[in-house]
Amino acid sequence: MYTLPALADTGATPIQPGATATATVDSTLPAVHIQASARDDTTDTPDLSTPISAGSRLGLSSLDTPASVEAISSGQIEERGDRSVTQAVTRATGFASDAAPGNGGTSVSVRGFSGPESITTLYDGVRMFPGAGTVTFPFDTWSVERIEVLRGPASVLYGEGGIGGVINIVPKAPQRDDATTIQLGAGSRGEKRVALDTTGALGPMLSYRFYVSDDRSNGWVPRGDTHTTALGGALRLDVNPTLSFTLDYDYGRQKPARYFGVPVENGQLNPALRFQNYNVGAADIAYYDQWTRLNTTWRATPGITVHNQLYYLLTNRHWHDSESYSLLPDGNVLRSDYIEILHHEKQIGDTLDATVEGNLWGHQNRLVVGADFNEISFLDTSNSPFDGSSIVPAFNFDPGVFMSPDPTVPAFRTTTHQVSVFAEDRVELTDRLAWISGLRYDHIDFHRDTFATATTAASSFDKTFAHTGWRTGLVFSLTPDLSVYAQYTTGTDGVSSLITLSQSSSAFTLSTGQQWEAGIKQQLLGGRASWTLAFYQIVKRNLLSADPLNPDLSEQVGKQSSRGVEWSGAMRLWGGWSVEANAALLRARFDDFDEEVNGQSVSRAGNVPFDIPEQTANVWLDWAFAPGWKAGVGVQYVGRRFGDNANTVPIPSYTLFDASASWRATRNLTLALYLRNLTNRVYAVSTQNNGTEWLLGAPRSGWVTATVNF
Repeated sequence: MYTLPALADTGATPIQPGATATATVDSTLPAVHIQASARDDTTDTPDLSTPISAGSRLGLSSLDTPASVEAISSGQIEERGDRSVTQAVTRATGFASDAAPGNGGTSVSVRGFSGPESITTLYDGVRMFPGAGTVTFPFDTWSVERIEVLRGPASVLYGEGGIGGVINIVPKAPQRDDATTIQLGAGSRGEKRVALDTTGALGPMLSYRFYVSDDRSNGWVPRGDTHTTALGGALRLDVNPTLSFTLDYDYGRQKPARYFGVPVENGQLNPALRFQNYNVGAADIAYYDQWTRLNTTWRATPGITVHNQLYYLLTNRHWHDSESYSLLPDGNVLRSDYIEILHHEKQIGDTLDATVEGNLWGHQNRLVVGADFNEISFLDTSNSPFDGSSIVPAFNFDPGVFMSPDPTVPAFRTTTHQVSVFAEDRVELTDRLAWISGLRYDHIDFHRDTFATATTAASSFDKTFAHTGWRTGLVFSLTPDLSVYAQYTTGTDGVSSLITLSQSSSAFTLSTGQQWEAGIKQQLLGGRASWTLAFYQIVKRNLLSADPLNPDLSEQVGKQSSRGVEWSGAMRLWGGWSVEANAALLRARFDDFDEEVNGQSVSRAGNVPFDIPEQTANVWLDWAFAPGWKAGVGVQYVGRRFGDNANTVPIPSYTLFDASASWRATRNLTLALYLRNLTNRVYAVSTQNNGTEWLLGAPRSGWVTATVNF
């Protein structure tokens, strides 16, 4: 029998391990607003009892979630000087960057999988369906309250994709207390920064938040200048204690470096090429994003909360450049792939859910049920088949202009309708044992129109996908601050970018995956220290694999797996010291996978998928050594990868050292210094063209900021 408690208190409270709560807990928990900065004497580290929404819709803390979840606060981001979301995320356990202009500079890998199809990105819980594997928003950390990550399959929470994990960027919300922050910055290579964030009340029921940030740099390679702008804000209307509305708008413009790396030969990088940029002189890369969201929260009765989020997303992207370079025997460089591509994507959607808190046959129970829908339209305009080439010297060359014989014309248009229903439940079987489970059904209708060109005929087709995913897990609280857990979950990935599915891939179904995971989590010293340990295995099936009898055809029979161990820990020491560290070891392999090579089918079974590091580690040490003073140093290690599935091009491991220092000069003014890549390490962020082209990371750099709060 299911009963609701007749309680007047509808405030949300995180579920504590082993607790037999009697207060009503709703799904819309009060935001954990962290107001730290580089001037604080303690590191602003979310503890394991902080609710993390990326891993569950139930408002559970890490200690209560049977999965690997982690949060990075705005204070941590500021202390480390991470100005992009990708920089901040890759300090989380097991994450490594796979960023390039072609994926919007946001691609990462975790648990043996990479890319926007396998790592789902959310903005305040809203997911954009990426077209052609490109996610371009959010990118700036200035407006971020915290970044949450879930490692492992997340299809049961957010639908198709996310078999490796989820990243949820939570923006700062309006506050009734007036507060304004202004930041000015300058750095090496002409870096300039201006940023503003302000919040406060506009009456007894209305509050606001507004932010803007502008960053520009001359870059570290020729034609490597960058310019990004982000602005937006929110208005919150609290009609009464049970009903509130929040209208958010965000705009982002990015002009990233027009840089696709340098060619390598036989897996060996010539260090003399480090500061070369072989793109054409008239190259252009631009991303424009707009997100509008209306959130409604209604506490209908004690024990029942209804939440709705209506949203409209718009993105435009443009590439106009030469993206492939190879070394010739005479020492010159052959440039090819003269590409012009424009993406125009619109997404309108709505998510409605209700949280019910009560008792199920005498056991405390929290249940979330809901549904969401999305309609996505995508238009691709390009100059396919991207012909054009030129030869330039390796050094001291005229970059030339964009030259392609192919006209830029509309290539195809797609329309995707997605509908899902979902449920998630937590029941306390005993005072110490909780059972958490979830179920989701997704239905996707896809339509594509391919336009006639000089080389292709007009065509169209329809495709329907349907999938039911589920997960179940147990959390046992040995003590209120120590829990062990185990879970099983399923997931799905598209065989390619789902909303840009091609005719050749239309015969295939979704790839499926399963994960087993077990772990332990503990808080110590009254929350001053914590650690987690997780063991997992993920198996993904139905990959596209070359037919051994006809290599020009593909079969959906491939299989890929990964298993590993992840550890993270944090401690606030005495004497102003604090330390955070994490490490991840994994074994990622193709179990059954063939590639077509020169007309032959070649097995890659036993090989590591390309651009997947099997070891990562991070350490950050802070020291508040005097009143108003603080210094920090960080170490980031990314293990060896391979630039191709044949594993013939090893990409060396790298270790980066960063540092920061801050001084609270007055009550309202903080000065900070940030240093990046202290040892000036030459390393590859990502690779393309089977490892023959490496996109290198930035050399040593530094910048200073002045932050005023009032």
